[in-house]
Amino acid sequence: MAILLLILLLVDARVVFDHNPNSTATREFKFKNIASPAKDDAATNAKLTLIDGDLDQGAAELSALVDGRLPSDEDEPGANVYFRAGSSGGRFRMDFEATIDIAQVNTYSWHPNSRGPQLYKLYAADGSDPKFNPNPKRGIDPSSCGWKFIALVSTLPDSGDGGGQYAASVSNVGKHRYLLFDCYVTELYDNWGNTFYSEIDVIRK
Repeated sequence: MAILLLILLLVDARVVFDHNPNSTATREFKFKNIASPAKDDAATNAKLTLIDGDLDQGAAELSALVDGRLPSDEDEPGANVYFRAGSSGGRFRMDFEATIDIAQVNTYSWHPNSRGPQLYKLYAADGSDPKFNPNPKRGIDPSSCGWKFIALVSTLPDSGDGGGQYAASVSNVGKHRYLLFDCYVTELYDNWGNTFYSEIDVIRK
């Protein structure tokens, strides 16, 4: 599969996707259009909380998303965060403990087939709304309880199993204290559609 680059213009944010097929993916996570994961960024010391859904027993802890450590090969379950097999995904929150001006949110994933692509909705909040609910479970629209919808991120391929390495970059996010990731399965043909998320970087403006 050739390198995929899609640009979607949303209300404020811009989303860029990039893809390394299995034949060229390496542990360095080098992409043509998106920077490799950083070892020290605004997410490094953020607090991550699982809001809904269950992580798979073979998955890493949520903290693995911000520790700067990357998988060494394409199928390393313990180095990635992913939801329970057969489930429809879930939600987790990132808390910076103070409002920061976010230039980019970059998410990275790697798997040889259907667990490579990414599919999630990104929300953000500063926590000041009187209706703010920090833990909106599935079935609750975050936009109804103090969260701002930022972007829909989908790196689903037009054809094939979607294997390889993916990077998605959401820019012009704004000033927020919290980020909410609402993650979905990438396919429904079997139980193996939950993405192997390797790292999340948050870059200050």
